[in-house]
Formats: sequence, C-alpha cells, structure tokens
Amino acid sequence: MGAHGSSLDDILAEDMHHWYNKFMKESPSGLITLFELKTMLEMQGMTEEASSYVDQVFFTFDMDGDGYIDFVEYIAAVSLLLKGEINQKLKWYFKLFDQDGNGKIDRDEMETIFKAIQDITRIYEIPPEDIVTLIYERIDVNGEGELTLEEFITGAKEHPDIMEMLTKMMDLTHVLEIIVKGQQKKV
Repeated sequence: MGAHGSSLDDILAEDMHHWYNKFMKESPSGLITLFELKTMLEMQGMTEEASSYVDQVFFTFDMDGDGYIDFVEYIAAVSLLLKGEINQKLKWYFKLFDQDGNGKIDRDEMETIFKAIQDITRIYEIPPEDIVTLIYERIDVNGEGELTLEEFITGAKEHPDIMEMLTKMMDLTHVLEIIVKGQQKKV
C-alpha cells in the first residue's frame, strides 16, 4: 500500500474546515451533481458499464435522493470509505451491487459492477466472470443464483479471501483522492 496509504493518512488528518474548503473549491455551489462527478473523474470515453457504476456510486451517496451530493453526504461517504466498519462497508457494497433495488444481488448485477470497476481502474488481473463464479460458489449456499444482504455479509466474513478480493476491488480511495485534491490539470 505504501505511498498510497500515506496519502490517505494525510487526508484523514485534515480538519473539517479544510475538508469544507476543498469541497467548496471543487464545487462552489456546495453541491456536486452527477455530471460534475463524472467530469472530476474524467469519465469521457469510458464504457457504458463504467459510467453506470459511477451513477450507482453517486446515487448510493446521494442519501436524500435530491440529485446532488452535499457536504454532509460527502463527509459521510469519505468517512465510510476510509474509516467504516466491515459491516458498514459490506452493506454499502451490497447496495451498490443491487442495481435494481430488489434486495438481492444476482450474478449479472455483480459482474456488471466488477467490469465497470476494471474499466475505471484499468486493472484487469482477474476476469469479472471468474470473480463472480468464485463468490457464488462459496457464498450462495442455497444455490439460487442470487444473494441476500445476510448471505452476502455472512459469506464475505466467513471467507477471508473473498473479503480481501471485495475490499481490493471496491477500493474507491483513488476516486476520493481526485475529489479531495482536485483533478491535476494536464499541461
């Protein structure tokens, strides 16, 4: 983790006033729209899956559903991603995977998110189909082809290798760093 971890430690050490100033610098209106988030993340030319993933991330952090991420929602998101407990993170992962909001994750939903993450991070070590197959072989104890929140959390906690894989795949620290530090201007 090395230098990447140090950067996050620096981010965590900053006081609330400093966070607020950074937020307002990036978003003077005090609100971040989905379009602004995609602009910050330089989403032009990304696949439809990557764009859909960012949409899903945005909507999970837009807690009041008003179409904006305000400062309170922003701080809640940063806090969850950087300091959240395992159960909190797993619940957030589940919500992110459950694209249709039916309370269950099917294989296609999970695979779509993993493909999108790989498109954004440009890390293609393991094919998404292989990750999903491994997760469902281990966690889907009833063999129904979908996971409930309880199955997902219990299964992830019972299989450290799956927990490690989820944590690595779902790491959004690079996204937070872009938002916090501002997109570096290309010369």
